[in-house]
Amino acid sequence: MQTTERLVKLLALITVVSWRIFWITMSARAQPDARPETVLTPAEIETLDRIDAARSKPRILRRTLATYLLQITMLGGYLARTRDHPPGNIVVWRRLTKLQDIAFIAIGSPRRCG
Repeated sequence: MQTTERLVKLLALITVVSWRIFWITMSARAQPDARPETVLTPAEIETLDRIDAARSKPRILRRTLATYLLQITMLGGYLARTRDHPPGNIVVWRRLTKLQDIAFIAIGSPRRCG
């Protein structure tokens, strides 16, 4: 952060990440019945499907964007009770980061040890 050029690059990266989080959140509110593929990557969808398949009682009954966003936010404690407000950008950001970590570990990278 000692040069203007580095600061500009960091701000550009943060802007893109912030825009994606805002876009996912607002897309799920505006079009809850949209397909999840419109805003989520195949790796994110596959990871959420694997997490849901491991549960004794599956939560993903319909493949909609709102359902998948709810699953993302529930990774870290969002309860989705009747009176709860819809998840905001900060909650989505924190849980999307956790989902990325799970996807990296579960699906793995092309390089394997051993």
